[in-house]
Amino acid sequence: MRQSLGQLERSFEEEVATERVRRRHLQKEATERTRVRRRAKIENRQQLRFIVLLLSILLTIVVVTVVMFETLSWLMG
Repeated sequence: MRQSLGQLERSFEEEVATERVRRRHLQKEATERTRVRRRAKIENRQQLRFIVLLLSILLTIVVVTVVMFETLSWLMG
């Protein structure tokens, strides 16, 4: 009886230790997934900002060119 009780205690301690390691591993995986998701979200925002910047520059170029030629046409005409 004592031997089986000791074996049960050792088995329980091993199981608790294994569970503790498993929980630590799951926590690390969850943290890494969160970090990856956050980084992807930041990169998507940066890409969107870059595209908006390019479009605004292109729009500015088009507007300035049209206004310049309209003014030149008005002055020459």
